[in-house]
Amino acid sequence: MKIRVIGFALSAVLFARSVSAQAQQPTKIQRIGNLTAASPSANPHRYEAFRQGLRGLGYVEGKNIVIEGRHAEGKVDRLPALAAELVRLKVDVIVTAGGISTRAAKEATVTIPIVMFQDNDPVANGFVASLARPGGNITGLSTLAPELSGKRLELLKEIVPRLSRVAVFGTSINPGNAQSLKEIELAAGAFKVQLQYLDVLEPKDIETAFRAAGKGRAEAVIVLVISILHSHRTQVIELAVKNRLPVIYPFAEFVDAGGLMTYGVNFTDLYRRAATYVDKILKGRTPADLPVEQPMKFEFIINLQAAKAIGLTIPPNVLVRANRVIR
Repeated sequence: MKIRVIGFALSAVLFARSVSAQAQQPTKIQRIGNLTAASPSANPHRYEAFRQGLRGLGYVEGKNIVIEGRHAEGKVDRLPALAAELVRLKVDVIVTAGGISTRAAKEATVTIPIVMFQDNDPVANGFVASLARPGGNITGLSTLAPELSGKRLELLKEIVPRLSRVAVFGTSINPGNAQSLKEIELAAGAFKVQLQYLDVLEPKDIETAFRAAGKGRAEAVIVLVISILHSHRTQVIELAVKNRLPVIYPFAEFVDAGGLMTYGVNFTDLYRRAATYVDKILKGRTPADLPVEQPMKFEFIINLQAAKAIGLTIPPNVLVRANRVIR
């Protein structure tokens, strides 16, 4: 009897020690790589939305996740080296902001999962086989940018009824700009508007583009998704006022900083939703099986102060359609 009691006691002690040892083992810290062409300071609220999304799913920085940020600060030629650095760190997943950074990550790895915060046309850009079945190591969120580009020209035509010449600021290094331009060309044909495409590759090209638009007698400007312009939006807005040009932008940040208007996706919502992709991948899902989501929230914002600065009156029928009006 005593031997049996001692045996039970010993087993209980060993079990307790095993449980205690397991409890004391540190939680594995997952590493999330963040690759961007611009500085994170250009969009702090977007990245905070991403972090909020992660916190809502139980992730705490420094406790069970670490975010390794690598940012090109507008110098896109640095992206390949930064992507390679994240691969060497053996991060568990890479999140990318825009086609240029996604392409750099794609070329750096075919094994590490990549989650796009946003991409204007991931199928046409060659990042996924289809939205429903990505098929590789990339998934995430789409912005439907090409489809929205024609609508932006339509809105410019509504606020400037006699509009006949429009400059389009794009960049040939952004994979999705070509498709966006095609959509604008289709709309331009319907509205009988002549387009002037201007390639913006570096910060020095911004002022050059505005001068070229002036020489081309442009009456308005459409800005496509360009990380360089986003990082230098104050300069863009000042030049728009100086040249008295109505400009429609792809991001709300331009309008909040004093730009005229924007029509497009709510990017803060996309960044928050990207956290769910990271969570699923860290829990074992593969990007190939996670469909690319399309945007759910859109926003049309008008800045009346900017309109006043260039002597423009926004028609009441356009104002009433805005989600937000800055007065």
